[in-house]
Parts: sequence; structure tokens; C-alpha cells
Amino acid sequence: MRLLPHPATEDIEITEVLRALADPVRLEIVERLAAAGEMTCTVAGDHLGVHKSTASHHYRTLREAGVVMTKQVGRLKYMSLRRADLDARFPGLLDSILSATRHPALTALPGANDRS
Repeated sequence: MRLLPHPATEDIEITEVLRALADPVRLEIVERLAAAGEMTCTVAGDHLGVHKSTASHHYRTLREAGVVMTKQVGRLKYMSLRRADLDARFPGLLDSILSATRHPALTALPGANDRS
């Protein structure tokens, strides 16, 4: 087993985490990991609607932001959320984001798009 380079817990920056999670494809990957735990990059990328190279870019962005941990076992790469590290740095952030993705109506308040 070989771990790919990741930022240390104390080096994870909120701006990089939020930037990584702002992309809908990356957010979908994080939702899948939250539901399933560890999974291969191949399984995590199934039915995302992006090319393999684009999926690899998304995986790297999540890893470099400190959102996921990636390890290589043979030819397979496994990803998992760095939930404990993220909770240590930004308590409740990941749960809040995941909760908001499950309840999209909560993010679209009535009148939010009005220009009064």
C-alpha cells in the first residue's frame, strides 16, 4: 500500500476545502464516499458523466484540498473522506455541507433570487 501526497491536518485550509466542494462533480464524489465509506476511484467515478481524465482531476483536487485520503494498492486507488481531519480543523463543516446537499430546498429560500 502506498499513500499519495496529502496535506497534513494542520495544513488543510478552509478556502481550499470550500473551493474543492464548490464543484458539483466533486460534491457528488464526496456524497458517494460519505454514503459508502472507502471505494475505488473507478467505482466513485461511475456514472458521473465525465471522462476518466476529468474524474482523475477531480480526485486530485479533493486530495490536495485535504478532503479525501487516497491510497494505492497494486493498480487500484482507494479513496475515503478525511472526516476526522476535517472535523478537527472545521467542526461540523462536512456534515453541514452534506446535509445541505440532501435538502436542496433549504438552500433555496423563497425570495432569495428577488431583486427588491
